[in-house]
Amino acid sequence: MALIVQKYGGTSVGSTDRIKNVARRVARFHREGHQLVIVVSAMSGETNRLLALAKELSDRPNPRELDVVAATGEQVTIGLLAIALEAMGIKAKSYTGGQVRILTDSAYTKARILSIDEANMRADLDAGTVVIVAGFQGVDAEENITTLGRGGSDTSGVALAAALKADECQIYTDVDGVYTTDPRVEPKARRLSRITFEEMLEMASLGSKVLQIRSVEFAGKYKVPLRVLSSFEEGEGTLITLEEEGMEDARISGIAFNRDEAKLTVRGVPDQPGVAYRILGPIGDANIEVDMIVQNIANDGTTDLTFTVHRGELKKALAVLEGAAKTLGAREVVGDDRIVKISLVGVGMRSHAGIAGEMFKALAKEGINIQMISTSEIKISVVVDERYLELGVRALHEAFGLGGETAAR
Repeated sequence: MALIVQKYGGTSVGSTDRIKNVARRVARFHREGHQLVIVVSAMSGETNRLLALAKELSDRPNPRELDVVAATGEQVTIGLLAIALEAMGIKAKSYTGGQVRILTDSAYTKARILSIDEANMRADLDAGTVVIVAGFQGVDAEENITTLGRGGSDTSGVALAAALKADECQIYTDVDGVYTTDPRVEPKARRLSRITFEEMLEMASLGSKVLQIRSVEFAGKYKVPLRVLSSFEEGEGTLITLEEEGMEDARISGIAFNRDEAKLTVRGVPDQPGVAYRILGPIGDANIEVDMIVQNIANDGTTDLTFTVHRGELKKALAVLEGAAKTLGAREVVGDDRIVKISLVGVGMRSHAGIAGEMFKALAKEGINIQMISTSEIKISVVVDERYLELGVRALHEAFGLGGETAAR
């Protein structure tokens, strides 16, 4: 018998028929003797509908009241799933985040979990009851309803698993695991049987939408074994876990990419101390996140500074830079939103030399020019023209032998 936390996303509970399917799966685990805590999202599309109602009434709704509205979506789902389980003869009890006492800070719409009181859940589990908890939400110290931001139900599931010291946290979604890359771009992509927390964190931060970044951070911090599974078909999914002996044998685990990139270049800046700060300081003050940064120094005593931001922030960043550039006496500011970032990820990079060279060779063979390069201990990222996204991903997938049967790791 194991204590398992299962999280089901919006598509998994998108209709009463799908809720019945979830109930049947939960009932099977329960009858096998497992203790179960089920975390659910709102039915697919429901959170967007609720937020749209608020926006019809105000262009700038009060964040506290937005959370009150948004949190009702999960409340509907927990009640419906409890009803479905009881109709099958399974004892079940639903809890909102506040009823569990998932304590968060007061950062409405993007709150962070501070603590969880698991006493009531443990009493229910010991009594043979399936506990159903609303994901995405909690309460602050003044009992105000808070929400955790988009994808917050993943974080709720992992946090509950950590608090309960669960044997495993299972994330059920509309894919059957973590793949070497997006199968819609590379049909030869294969599911990984396991991947490390570090690798999954890089994949999530680089554009893989399988798991919310914060949930992976939480799982890694508290060493919660995390498994990604399909709600619609049986399978072992992908286990996200600590690095184990032999996992460095595979040099590369996967290829991530991000289409939401834009590049800005400030040309002809005087090459002197403090210039980078005077350019990037105002960008940070405008709450614009910077990703990759490259600086090139010319022979005439000037420098070009290039960096990337989210594509949706390009116009805002350009407006900020125009002022900074004039102050610095820069020659010009150029923006480009026709780029993408492609990244290799793998803990095997630590023990295998020459991976960057192989990557650049594979891209050069396809005539793909690299505009920017960034590296870390287990990642190499390049910026290329958006026209070459699919070609670049496929070329790298083949060059590093990521096709074939499901990667065992």
